[in-house]
Amino acid sequence: MPRRVLIVTHPGNPVAMAALSQAREELEAAGFEVAVDRAPSNTTMAFGDVDAEARNRKSIQGFELVVVLGGDGTILRAAELTHGTNIPIVGINLGHVGFLAEAEREDVHDVVQRLAAHDFEVEERTVAAVEVRRPGDAKPLRGWALNEATIEKASRQRLIEVGIEVDRRPLSSFGCDGVIIATPTGSTAHAFSAGGPIIWPDVAGILLVPLAAHALFARPLVIGPRSEFRVTLLDRSPMPAVLTCDGRRSVELPLGSVITIRLGDHPLKFARLSLAPFTDRLVSKLSLPVVGWREAADIAAAEAASNAEAASNAAAASNMEAVSGSTAPAANSAALTKAE
Repeated sequence: MPRRVLIVTHPGNPVAMAALSQAREELEAAGFEVAVDRAPSNTTMAFGDVDAEARNRKSIQGFELVVVLGGDGTILRAAELTHGTNIPIVGINLGHVGFLAEAEREDVHDVVQRLAAHDFEVEERTVAAVEVRRPGDAKPLRGWALNEATIEKASRQRLIEVGIEVDRRPLSSFGCDGVIIATPTGSTAHAFSAGGPIIWPDVAGILLVPLAAHALFARPLVIGPRSEFRVTLLDRSPMPAVLTCDGRRSVELPLGSVITIRLGDHPLKFARLSLAPFTDRLVSKLSLPVVGWREAADIAAAEAASNAEAASNAAAASNMEAVSGSTAPAANSAALTKAE
């Protein structure tokens, strides 16, 4: 039975099309049967569209892997296809940061060889399960997010008023531009830019980051795997809001809407070719200045060693001069005695 691979990429990007041509050729040469997802990368599902999710799962049946050629946005598109399945994603970065990608554009050949040899590990990434209850709706809407669920005001003019609960216990309420609820994977995305902490991927938790909150107690919060956040769009809020998952799937939130977020039951799977620690990935993707201080320390150590060596040489030279000066008169005296 042939091994089947689905390639997901950005059909309007010339760089992606060139990478697609190479990747397809390499995969077929390695014995894979290749299909290409032809949907535009901005194709999105409606939030809570269970029929669309079922169609996605059905369309991807029989594939061993999903190879993504693009940035994190294209990987999020692939995640919509694989959510609820056991099919791993392997990302080849054609974007800028590419936090979710496993390799770079120049690594296509090596990636294909590793996949052909089953030379990779499968890593699970938790997702957030998101439930929305809106006034007047007979049933709640349910969705998910790999990175984050963001609740933001519907227009720029005024703030929204929200109430925050943890495990059904009220914690605080405040006016704000919005609230980000992120997974550990999403802690390096929107939540990070809003001042939230980076959470290592193996931490089972959920992060909440208020956006421009008018409150003294409005700091990032992290809860554990058995807890949940509940955010209520309060009736006194001047305007409605919008919930968006991963920047792709949105739903309008009228006043009185209640959003519950917890860890989901269906993690996404990623094929990992490198077992380097997350710390190294963080340093590489964010270009953190560890090289600078290490180089400075190395230069300082080298200068100190050089100075010590110079001082030692100078001391040795001084001792030699002192010895030469003390023995010269004796040698001259001996020569005079011999001459006499």
